[in-house]
Amino acid sequence: MFNRILVICTGNICRSPIAEGLLKAKLPGKTVLSAGTGAMIGDPADANSVEVSSAHGLDISAHRAQQLTQPMLQAADLVLTLDASHSAWINARYPQYRGKVHKLGKWRQDEDVPDPYRAPKAMFEQVYQQMDGHVNDWLARLK
Repeated sequence: MFNRILVICTGNICRSPIAEGLLKAKLPGKTVLSAGTGAMIGDPADANSVEVSSAHGLDISAHRAQQLTQPMLQAADLVLTLDASHSAWINARYPQYRGKVHKLGKWRQDEDVPDPYRAPKAMFEQVYQQMDGHVNDWLARLK
């Protein structure tokens, strides 16, 4: 069973905090965390991530970025990455966890979620909608 889910992006301030919020909201009782391969350690979620999430009923304002570590990977039952570079980064450094690393967009032709960093708010909304669809695809398989 997947009780501990880890979501990975680059800086852990744009995409993964939103995906973490979506998964927490839709999978109550599960532990969901996020981290980055090049995290902006201690930074809050991007203001656009917070605003877009809030507009959809998610509060990610308390989020603080953290760097992905080996103990996080070990503790996770499922690791969801936002694009191929994150999966490659993890698999190159920690090949022992390859079996639990999948892209969030796995069920849609292994689709990448584009990084909206420094993009207009409209891009964050598009990314939110894309990730919401991906999370719903995973829900059908996790419940």
